[in-house]
Amino acid sequence: MCMCERGMTRRELMRSAMTVGTAAVAGGFELVTPSRALAAVPSPTIYNTSQWGARAASSAVTIHSYKPSYIVVHHTATSNGSGTTQSAAFSLARSIQDYHMDVNGWIDTGQNFTVSRGGYAMEGRHRSLERLNLGNSFVHGAHVGAGNVNSESIGIENEGTYTSVTPPDALFDKLTALCAYICDQYGIASSQIFGHRDFMATACPGNVLYGMLPELRSAVAALRAGSTFTTTVDNDSSRFTASSNWGTSSFSPQGHGPDYRFANPVAASDPAWYKVNIPSTGAYKVDAWYPDDPGYNNATPYVIVTTGDPFQPRGGQSHLHARRAQGRLHPG
Repeated sequence: MCMCERGMTRRELMRSAMTVGTAAVAGGFELVTPSRALAAVPSPTIYNTSQWGARAASSAVTIHSYKPSYIVVHHTATSNGSGTTQSAAFSLARSIQDYHMDVNGWIDTGQNFTVSRGGYAMEGRHRSLERLNLGNSFVHGAHVGAGNVNSESIGIENEGTYTSVTPPDALFDKLTALCAYICDQYGIASSQIFGHRDFMATACPGNVLYGMLPELRSAVAALRAGSTFTTTVDNDSSRFTASSNWGTSSFSPQGHGPDYRFANPVAASDPAWYKVNIPSTGAYKVDAWYPDDPGYNNATPYVIVTTGDPFQPRGGQSHLHARRAQGRLHPG
């Protein structure tokens, strides 16, 4: 277990790494931050339809005089391109509107909001942002073609296809901020964030993004008033990566999950990585699970690194904090 404190930026990487000579990788990393009173969630930057150059809707949008009950997350199923500028985001919004109006025959863009791979949030269907800022009504969308979902929810499209790849950090950060603001404005519980496939047979929003919804809910909860943020990354998570040199075992019953990853010591750098989204600057406690078994290396180190300033754990050591754990570090 590693107990650590530092101020971290909102979207940093916390990775546990096996250095030269490790025998196994730690699995099941958990971050917890204490409860704290927070002000109302601030509005993230959201570009309205005029700013991205939308066409006029072909007829007046429908406004519900009540609040939505949940959020539905989608992916656009477009390419995971490298264009991450504001102009690329605006071009995406226009192309979506053109398709929805000219091909689908809808009155306007189907979703209420869109998030680009570069982290730009945009109003989708006209007047969605106006109603969101008021917090007492919302615009009827066309993002789910089943049941009464469009009459009960806010739809958010996320640029890209996330069946087998992870969304960019910038997109996930903005999606988190946008969902937190929507939940705060409408009084929606953070647990009421769903994927398109929860309501009908579809691959949307992709296996990877869908698998990240628990992480999204936790991050949204942490941005709201006074909630405690806890997240766990296990070796079966999309946030875990390791080379083919790392095997999988369930020989030891100890650990966080049903199995764990291991590797023989080698004189080379071959780390396994855990990537954790944190919602805000703060002090975090980091725990690692591993099998305490005499058949494993009893001096397996792990390292915590961030994308910000050098990590400063309690005790004042400079840059990285490495700890030798008794037993075999296990991602599970």
